[in-house]
Amino acid sequence: MDIGIGLPNAVPGTTGRVLIDWAANAEEAGFSTLGTIGRIVYPNYEEIVALSAAAAVTSRIRLTTSVLLAPLYTNTALFAKQAASLDRLSGGRLVLGLGLGGRDDDFSASAIPATGKGRHLDEQLTEMKRIWSGEERGYAGGIGPEPARRGGPELILGGTAEATFRRVALLGDGWIMGGGTPDMFAEGAASVDRAWKDAGRPGRPRKLALAYFALGPDARTEAENYLLHYYAWLGDIAKQVSAGAGVSAEMVKGYAAAFESRGCDELIFVPTTASPDQVRLLAEAVL
Repeated sequence: MDIGIGLPNAVPGTTGRVLIDWAANAEEAGFSTLGTIGRIVYPNYEEIVALSAAAAVTSRIRLTTSVLLAPLYTNTALFAKQAASLDRLSGGRLVLGLGLGGRDDDFSASAIPATGKGRHLDEQLTEMKRIWSGEERGYAGGIGPEPARRGGPELILGGTAEATFRRVALLGDGWIMGGGTPDMFAEGAASVDRAWKDAGRPGRPRKLALAYFALGPDARTEAENYLLHYYAWLGDIAKQVSAGAGVSAEMVKGYAAAFESRGCDELIFVPTTASPDQVRLLAEAVL
């Protein structure tokens, strides 16, 4: 199983210098990917922008939006162009993880309805694939640049509904679980495999998961401060999310082993603090 690490793009107060150094250090440490968290109404860096900065100081590590809230990107042609640009600039390292989003304030702030998100995502994915294939749209031809990866960036879709599993099988390359236990992951992964087989797809979908972490002497406090704030809209559930964060080397090792045993192909540890020592501490624990 590959082990990735999130960029602290959604940790309030993270400076550009910290973000860039984090990316370079993560590649040097040997992590498989850099992940990002998406949201509108929060003081986070937008994912395509953050990963573009990371791409400039790295050359091998994958760049994964884990996940970007696609329905909020209402200009599909521009969104496809942005993704293709990052994919080509990074030499084909973009993994486009997409989700629907569950926070009403993100949709209100974007002046778009929160209903019909699934249907809209299906339409977006179909349109982006047509754009990435080079379909002509005007006198100059298609909407470029041509992605480095033939057919467009790898598409990983998030969600736990049956509609998500069918969407993965019909339009995606894999599935990502944004939060939950290893057993919950195994259950979702089995559903993805069934949908993939029913759709007659060759090969197998790639399956990813996320896990929050903080390491060091103040790990528990840092994890609680961040997660209780980020998930405040969920009420008491925020406490459950916070309690599940890996806050010791033993815990993150245990999570890695548990997810690997359930068939996870890549586990991305998402930071709850932007302290620069987190890259080193996590690498020492799980790589």
